[in-house]
Amino acid sequence: MSSITIYHNPACSKSRATLELIRNSGVEPEVIEYLKTPPDRDTLKGLIAAMGLPVRAVLRRGSKVYEELGLDDPKWSDDQLIDFMVAHPVLIERPIVVTPLGVRLGRPPETVLEILPRA
Repeated sequence: MSSITIYHNPACSKSRATLELIRNSGVEPEVIEYLKTPPDRDTLKGLIAAMGLPVRAVLRRGSKVYEELGLDDPKWSDDQLIDFMVAHPVLIERPIVVTPLGVRLGRPPETVLEILPRA
């Protein structure tokens, strides 16, 4: 099993670019296509905490579901937003990369370079 995991969407250019950066570092990561195999609530909450980002920073605003659910309304708590992301994985911003050196949102893809082991 790889020590690097990427929560990946192959349809996303940023996600593909991030995956390429990881592979270019000499590591073949565990690739989790999160739309097919979404993280459970505890995993998602842990990833967000490990990134040190506010929950809203990991919420994909460009999704049609985001608009339909009115998630730009500040009335939604962090826990409610996480519940929405678990129920609708398309709302999770991507890619999320996990290594022994940390967890980062690959936007832009170069942000993962600081947590990749040196090749």
